[in-house]
Amino acid sequence: MTGKTFSFEINRTSSAPASTLFRLETDGGRWSEWAKPVVVQSSWDRQGDPAPGGVGAIRKVGLWPVLLREETVEYEQDKRHVYKFAGPHEPAKDYRAEVIFTPNADGGTDIRWSGSFVEKLPGTGAVTLAVLRTTIKVLSAQLVKAAERE
Repeated sequence: MTGKTFSFEINRTSSAPASTLFRLETDGGRWSEWAKPVVVQSSWDRQGDPAPGGVGAIRKVGLWPVLLREETVEYEQDKRHVYKFAGPHEPAKDYRAEVIFTPNADGGTDIRWSGSFVEKLPGTGAVTLAVLRTTIKVLSAQLVKAAERE
């Protein structure tokens, strides 16, 4: 039996250009520089095409012993990044997230970070959704701050 599907969407606006936001979000090896306190450690399991964060890249982010592996499945330079969980011990089944960077009329960038997943165990979806949504809210705020400092 398949579990229920859950999804979320976080929207933010930044004064930074899309290229800066995209570079920070796709460079998994450097997440620990800007994504604290959620991500304390970050590295590459594998670089992608184009290097480092393109299609096929797998970033490891988190705090040992809980390091999530996320694989890039779609990559449109400075516009769109799609990734999925890539490890056997991930908190959600069939997790897929998309980050879209859209230049806006004010010279900054609108960010839409969305995701969906299937609950692993019946009844756990709402809690998993709350954790993922909160995590992405914090990460997206940290991403905006880091990009605007550059």
